[in-house]
Amino acid sequence: MGINRKQIMEAFLSILDNFSDKEYQKRIWVRREGPECQAFDDAVCDFFDIGDPILEEYKDFGLTENQYTLLKKYRDEVEKFSDENDFPEEFIDTPEWARIMDMGKDVLKAFKPQKSWFKIPQKSKKLNL
Repeated sequence: MGINRKQIMEAFLSILDNFSDKEYQKRIWVRREGPECQAFDDAVCDFFDIGDPILEEYKDFGLTENQYTLLKKYRDEVEKFSDENDFPEEFIDTPEWARIMDMGKDVLKAFKPQKSWFKIPQKSKKLNL
């Protein structure tokens, strides 16, 4: 069975949504209330583990050049920020984190209106059943 790029993109966009939602971050990362359970560093690992392969194969994921450029720029900013910040309770109200959240919202806007991840090119062979 092949890679389900649609499912991967949906999971990644969900991570981006969490990175753009301050109330989610305060509830989950700072106060550790449920029902979700995820630490900031786990979220960052998920972001890179899922996002980097998307960037490496962005054409196979159906990303436009604009989506790729926005996502790459955002990825680099998240990397710089996460290398220097570990504790959400210390950075969640900073202007630097607000900038990261705003950038994430811009990336989401680039994806959601056209829902291009539903039109991912399929690399499949016909099955002879």
